[in-house]
Amino acid sequence: MTRLRWPHMVGICAATVALVLGVTAVPASGAGGVSATFTKGSDWGTGYEGKYTIANGSTATRTSWQVEFDLPSGHRIASLWDGSYTASGQHVTVKGTWNGTISPGASVSFGFNVAYSGAYSAPANCKLDGGSCGSGGTPPTDPPPTDPPPTDPPPTDPPPNTGGLTKLGYFAQWGVYGRQYFVKNIVTSGSAAKLTHLNYAFGNVTNGQCAIGDSYADYDMAYTTANSVDGVADTWDAGALRGSFNQLRKLKRQFPNIKILFSFGGWTWSGGFGQAAANPAAFADSCYRLVEDPRWADVFDGIDIDWEYPNACGLSCDTSGAASFKNLMQALRTRFGSSYLVTAAITADGSAGGKIDAADYGGASQYVNWYNVMSYDYFGAFNPQGPTAPHSPLTSYAGIPQAGFNSDAAIQKLKSKGVPSSKLLLGIGFYGRGWTGVTQEAPGGTATGAAPGTYEAGIEDYKVLKTRCPANRTIAGTAYGKCGSEWWSYDTPATIGSKLSWARSQGLGGAFFWELSGDTANGELVTAFGNGLG
Repeated sequence: MTRLRWPHMVGICAATVALVLGVTAVPASGAGGVSATFTKGSDWGTGYEGKYTIANGSTATRTSWQVEFDLPSGHRIASLWDGSYTASGQHVTVKGTWNGTISPGASVSFGFNVAYSGAYSAPANCKLDGGSCGSGGTPPTDPPPTDPPPTDPPPTDPPPNTGGLTKLGYFAQWGVYGRQYFVKNIVTSGSAAKLTHLNYAFGNVTNGQCAIGDSYADYDMAYTTANSVDGVADTWDAGALRGSFNQLRKLKRQFPNIKILFSFGGWTWSGGFGQAAANPAAFADSCYRLVEDPRWADVFDGIDIDWEYPNACGLSCDTSGAASFKNLMQALRTRFGSSYLVTAAITADGSAGGKIDAADYGGASQYVNWYNVMSYDYFGAFNPQGPTAPHSPLTSYAGIPQAGFNSDAAIQKLKSKGVPSSKLLLGIGFYGRGWTGVTQEAPGGTATGAAPGTYEAGIEDYKVLKTRCPANRTIAGTAYGKCGSEWWSYDTPATIGSKLSWARSQGLGGAFFWELSGDTANGELVTAFGNGLG
């Protein structure tokens, strides 16, 4: 996220577009109308994303499944989700986990990343439950037994989002004060109808546990008729829920398609994650009990972790080790189970030896529904003398101040570490960063300090900048403008559209933005955001 409390490909293969989704291998004889079909997703030259879909065309419920296939020489599984697998040489065997049961007419799938050298070649010799993978064959007389599950198996990979691309926005808890931005504004701006998910930021992390960050804003502030989502004022009746939590409850009644997650940490409150990582199970239990508190158990559909940054430095430095993030996310998934959303906002530092390299984001990805990749705040007046640069560059460019500080570099590095592209959301900022004392219009100029901002020097909302300093140039996919001695970079509806087109070409799972109050009253940026994701 941005400073204060804000949450914050190398070599795009030319063949990717032609191969994205729908390249189907020849199926073979499944168990009486049950089939397994392979499709290929994104290919980045040294690896690709694949998926097998197991469809039950029979009249009986399947309670387990097992798919086998052979990878060509030089190919290996880098990661696999929605199943458990073993590999013997080039032969891979995958069994269902949480998705072992398939009702008649239904289907399930598992995905995987393959690392390869040389030329791509599809998996071969597919077998489903010992028979071939097509639906026309006869089931084996005695299907191969699967390993019996333990009494209470820890969930591994959660089910993917099957409702299309994720369109997520952050709601800042403190916006109800000086900004006077309430949950109701999500509705009146037209934004609610264009979102699939909403993150409420932030809960605190202290003493190794999840904790309420601002009890007054969260569940005690009394809303008037004018500020309430449904036009009904809060009461002081004993046990009545007030505050933003009650407003979120009302929002869900009007827009039941929106899933809401409680986000913990952020720039200011990430210092407690190191202690939490010392006892992940206890931390996860505290989070579950808080998110599922009986007073607001119907409000939240999951939890988002914004740790800035595991085994690296943010406002403070963490030294809990490279495995701590994976251990924490595994504990959360085990405690919350597969029916809850478990996500994380993560660094977008794609530099060599940078923050992505400091923690096991690849290993942890099996436990999350998705990552919010904070692809903004790369550059800004926290370096007061400049050089001026766009704070959210999509790609690198000649003269960029730091190699690897761009969205493309971050996404490609995360993919190379085994994170499925479908579990990556591109981050968009609804604000700009700026300098003053600038004489050069082109990026790369010197400055004397941070440009003035409404709430913090060097930062300003889009709704202000669009008229205060109109952006009339673009660099690396981000708009910028020079107004007098001030230089600002920010995203506009046009650059958001371009960035989201790129995200779709990469097979990403969607996008998110920080945060709602930076938009215009009529939701100008959210409209571009929603349109860009289809």
